[in-house]
Amino acid sequence: MIDAFKQQSRIVIVGDFDADGATSTALTILALRQLGFKNVDYLIPDRFSQGYGLSVAVAEMVLAKGADLVITVDNGISSFEGIALLKLHHIKVLVTDHHLPAETLPNADAMVNPNLADCSFPSKSLAGVGVAFYVMLALRSQMREAQLFSLKEPNLAELLDLVALGTVADVVPLDHNNRILVHQGLTRIRSGHCRAGIRALAEVSKRELSSLQAGDLGFAIASRLNAAGRLENMSLGVELLIAENMEIARQLAFELDSLNQTRKEFEQEMKTEALAICANLPSLMQKDQAHGIALYQADWHQGVIGILASRIKDQFHRPVIAFAQESENSEYLKGSARSIAGLHMRDLLERIDVKHPNLIVKFGGHAMAAGLTIHQNNFLKFQHIFDEVIDEIIAPEQLQGVIYTDGELSSNELNIHIAELLQKAGPWGQSFPEPLFEGEFKILQQRILGGKHLKLMVEQPFGGLFDAIWFNADLRIFPDLSIKSARLIYKLDINEFKGNKNLQLRIENIVI
Repeated sequence: MIDAFKQQSRIVIVGDFDADGATSTALTILALRQLGFKNVDYLIPDRFSQGYGLSVAVAEMVLAKGADLVITVDNGISSFEGIALLKLHHIKVLVTDHHLPAETLPNADAMVNPNLADCSFPSKSLAGVGVAFYVMLALRSQMREAQLFSLKEPNLAELLDLVALGTVADVVPLDHNNRILVHQGLTRIRSGHCRAGIRALAEVSKRELSSLQAGDLGFAIASRLNAAGRLENMSLGVELLIAENMEIARQLAFELDSLNQTRKEFEQEMKTEALAICANLPSLMQKDQAHGIALYQADWHQGVIGILASRIKDQFHRPVIAFAQESENSEYLKGSARSIAGLHMRDLLERIDVKHPNLIVKFGGHAMAAGLTIHQNNFLKFQHIFDEVIDEIIAPEQLQGVIYTDGELSSNELNIHIAELLQKAGPWGQSFPEPLFEGEFKILQQRILGGKHLKLMVEQPFGGLFDAIWFNADLRIFPDLSIKSARLIYKLDINEFKGNKNLQLRIENIVI
């Protein structure tokens, strides 16, 4: 990269079509430009026509751009064919990725991935944007040593808002290092020192920057950013994140908000269809017999199957893979997998691949989420084998969906002061979960909100009225006005409206 700077080589960044990929791409573009690189361009693969990573099709687009150096962000560790084509044309390739590598590696000029066997970097749970951030820090250090800064060197801490967003969005474990990155990024965002695109997304999602939490980054900001990659092309998201003025950022944020509304409609329709399919799976209805759920419907939208798999996994507490057609008239299906605690999804797919060669065309991913491609004629066979292999390696109690809580709160602990203390103790997230409480409550009111949420008014046995909301509630049971009391599993939340703050219970489950 130092050579590329001295020669002002043409650099093309190849990203991914999710929020981690978009933030990784935007961060690398902005950092390189701040460091003095003049010829920086980017490509985001089209989810539907090109698929994930630096494929041959994407490599051909890179060649058409006349690249001298290609930098992958949040992908590349499994891009064997695409990288081979670039090397055939003498293009330098730097892979930066965080996905788990296979036993063999692509023929790149350099690879940065904390999960490589010979990597001594202590933080193994970085998101793609975290890896990109540290690479840019290392590059700045090398440029400093080489005395390549004619003016004041850039402050790359200004990009921590992007690091925080991508880290939360990718649901990587919030270990010590990732918590520092997210905390620092949130601190900058709350003080207003953030990209115009993040500010614009906060506006359209009706979130106040000054009180933004990690959960808001995931559920409000990242969900809208991801809508671009799910339904169209993530280049829209990258352009938003690198926008330098609010007028452009707001216009792009409104487009993303509209796409997100469409995504929600697809999701609701697909979930209804998926639940109908599940109702006709005999092994699933006899809960002691079903171990893994694989679902497919020809008209499902490929960009939404990951969310669908997550929703069905939450409902049945089973590993789930949802499939959709790779493209119109294609013979292949693309699957998005979501796992439960104690079952490593990528390792499971590798186990299936070893035991049943040629059943899976390709696969990759992490412990809790993965992607794969199979031939559509093999779906029923795969459905059976997926369930069978899970049965071999998982204990029955892992499928019980046990909820662990932090116990009950007394009446004098159930207040907004405690809720504010817990907010300040964040950021909370994957592997560092927000405290979860339980308790008996009288249910005074219940109604559906937005077609899929449950709004309640509840009361403690010894007094104290509270608003409560259950997002994506189990509407097979609720609302049920005959239920007058129940055990609530909840988190403390603060509902802000027109400057007023009120305590709200955010329900995770209801035990009747």
